[in-house]
Amino acid sequence: MKKVVLLGAPGVGKGTQAAQVAKYLDVNCMASGDLFRDHLSRESELGLQAKSYMSVGELVPDEITIGMVTEWLNMPEQSSGFVLDGFPRTIAQAQALDNVLNNGTGGLDLVIHIVVPVSELIDRLSGRYICTKCQKPYHIVSSPPLIKNQCDDCSAPIYQRDDDRSDAVKKRLAVYEEQTAPLVEYYVGSGLLTKVDGLGQIDEVRTSIQEVLA
Repeated sequence: MKKVVLLGAPGVGKGTQAAQVAKYLDVNCMASGDLFRDHLSRESELGLQAKSYMSVGELVPDEITIGMVTEWLNMPEQSSGFVLDGFPRTIAQAQALDNVLNNGTGGLDLVIHIVVPVSELIDRLSGRYICTKCQKPYHIVSSPPLIKNQCDDCSAPIYQRDDDRSDAVKKRLAVYEEQTAPLVEYYVGSGLLTKVDGLGQIDEVRTSIQEVLA
């Protein structure tokens, strides 16, 4: 299996696990958030359009996201496979992905749905902070900095992203439930979806995913 999608609500650990899956499969990983930030840093038109939605915890409109992802998938280095983290998020995006793949290297091999209770997600997301300089992540409960509000590595201030604040977190989860959760049924219908419990330790979840991929 070389073409894999990771599904799950914000905070389930998709980013951490997607990177490990990509390494395990020896393919590239595409995180939608990183892709958006890349477009922002290059000041592309699509990136600037995405910014206004990301800053308030809204999903980026399909046409913007699909354009970014299609560009990435069409790069030669993705021809052997890939792991997608955070895409697709809507039925329209899933259908667009199917169309892109069916016109090139063939369809998806597997969709992994990482499942975590909502109460746990709120705790995870609302406690996240990040360094303003080196982007090192922190969590006020599970991995706080040694010195309050200061990065351990570069001593720069740490901050909480707008979409990690409590109100935005609740909104993100509500948006996910409304717009993204139907993807589960979409991929169940295609026979591609497998659920993995995301409540364990990182290594435990990784092992569960690798068992599915074996």
